Amino acid sequence: MVILGMPWWVFVVILFIFFSGYMSFRAMRAERELEKHFIEKEGQVYMNRIQEEREERLKQNEITN
Repeated sequence: MVILGMPWWVFVVILFIFFSGYMSFRAMRAERELEKHFIEKEGQVYMNRIQEEREERLKQNEITN
């Protein structure tokens, strides 16, 4: 079978190339979202640690004064 002077399998290969690019783009976008959530989670852990340290210093200052 010939479509526009080219064999049908050429169109199938081109279709798979575009499909592969689309799936790659989706995977890249999902990976970026995962990284963003991980970074936000780690940042929150860091901020909590800073807050706890600040509270501990305030308690130590109250005890010494």
